[in-house]
Amino acid sequence: MSSSALTFSELLQYTETEYSHWREWFKKNPAALEVKTDIAETSNVRQLLLHIIAVDLRYAERLLGEDVTTYDKIPTSCEGLFGTADVALKKLQRFVAKASDADWKQTITFSTMTAGTQTASKRKCFVHTLFHGARHWAQLASILRAAGHKQDWRHDFLFTDAMQ
Repeated sequence: MSSSALTFSELLQYTETEYSHWREWFKKNPAALEVKTDIAETSNVRQLLLHIIAVDLRYAERLLGEDVTTYDKIPTSCEGLFGTADVALKKLQRFVAKASDADWKQTITFSTMTAGTQTASKRKCFVHTLFHGARHWAQLASILRAAGHKQDWRHDFLFTDAMQ
């Protein structure tokens, strides 16, 4: 692989760094969990966090061929949400570490909550998972800033240690 290529491990490391920042930020700003939002059919930030984390977990489980956790099994406390995020990130790390070229190309068919039955390669599912989260985290950051809850770190990839 060319040294100019972004690796899945680097992208996952960026995701993990963002999660770490958000975890600490929400510990200091628990009232922000109740800020109103209308993103992804949610009504507040807590529900949006559940959506982001549930997608990460459910796709990680699909990639590993595991049973998919239902939303009602995911705790909605701040600690529970980020504990579930830890599980999801470890599963994604495990998949990246063990996946062969054939694994990345393998297609899977699965049911989604809003888009019906889908078929995609595991590679596409992995990329979707991380981009889905990044997109929603960016929306969340904007909503929270507009509600007076500024974050104390820069979210851009440029400021991550995921690559030099």
